[in-house]
Amino acid sequence: MQDQLSQWRQHLHRHPELSFQEVETARFIAKNLEQIPGMNVTTGVGFPTAIMGTISSGSGPTVVIRADMDALPIQEENECSYKSMNNGIMHACGHDAHSTIGLGTASLIGNLFEQGELEGTVKFLFQPAEEMADQYGSTGAPYMIKAGALEEADWALALHMSPEDEPGQVKVHDGYSMANVDVFEAVVTGSGGHGAYPHLGKDPVWMLGPVLQALHGIVARRVSPLESAVISVGSIQSGSASNVIPSEVHVTGTIRSYHPDTRELLHNELEKAFSLVRPLDGDYQLTIKPEDPALYNDAGVNHIIRQTISELYPDFHMLDTPFGLGGEDFAHMTQEVPGAMFFLGCAVGDDAVRDLHTPHFDIDENVLPIGAAILAESARRLLSNQ
Repeated sequence: MQDQLSQWRQHLHRHPELSFQEVETARFIAKNLEQIPGMNVTTGVGFPTAIMGTISSGSGPTVVIRADMDALPIQEENECSYKSMNNGIMHACGHDAHSTIGLGTASLIGNLFEQGELEGTVKFLFQPAEEMADQYGSTGAPYMIKAGALEEADWALALHMSPEDEPGQVKVHDGYSMANVDVFEAVVTGSGGHGAYPHLGKDPVWMLGPVLQALHGIVARRVSPLESAVISVGSIQSGSASNVIPSEVHVTGTIRSYHPDTRELLHNELEKAFSLVRPLDGDYQLTIKPEDPALYNDAGVNHIIRQTISELYPDFHMLDTPFGLGGEDFAHMTQEVPGAMFFLGCAVGDDAVRDLHTPHFDIDENVLPIGAAILAESARRLLSNQ
């Protein structure tokens, strides 16, 4: 399948589309899914660009395999035959590879059903908008869940490209493996005034000083060193003239954590940090918007994944380590059914920095059939009660 998978991936890489705008991507995926014997393809599953392919024997358990489809607002700087043709948009997180592997897995599973080797149901979810939430604070996974994509599902599987790891390395980790993602927005208010007469006004920029000190001390002094947590300020905006003390300062940032108790602690401590402006004659408004929950990988599903990798690729090295404090909206699905995501090493092996979300991101395409084989065999074992 190597040549076919490379063709699919390079086509998707040339034609990236942003979150909730994956119109041509969805059309391409649906067209290829429809060519698999026995595959029932449903479009618009909770969102116009969301696709579900279902193949079933009519009875037995159900496995969900999820692949995301959206790209990022990044200008590609690679010089290759499959470089992005859409200005300012790039598959810099490997979702082109995820969708390709999803199609490859569907082809393999379709063959098994056609040969009568499987009983049960496999649903292939090609999901929009993993990267960015819409105006309602939702990414693509919740829309598909609300539309019933996980109905009767017993397990869910997914993978992610890992350019920091070599081909032959796979991260498989039980429990919390990626972070809760919360966005905070705050407004610190004073009265403003003339820059030459600061004593006559209330300066919110000055008030923000102790707030930032307290905020950056939360993880260091309020959270256990054994817990994973981050609070980062992403933007501070205020004022319009050099001699005018502004009346407001706008602050935004991100909150990351694994455990629900730590998440709640961070929220409470952030509130305390901003409340420091009140003794300084200021005021504030703080809004915390939850986006993705922490990704929780089921140990039982991971056991099947580990068995599959060990038997298909005995020379592979499995790394039992969390995946970091990045967010992943597949976590919404693993809240609903037992599921797991693994990270598949895909480093190109040259001297370029090809990290996720960078203009030079790329993968070694030899990992495409490996990802499809691991997902297909893991699904087969789950359905066969192995």
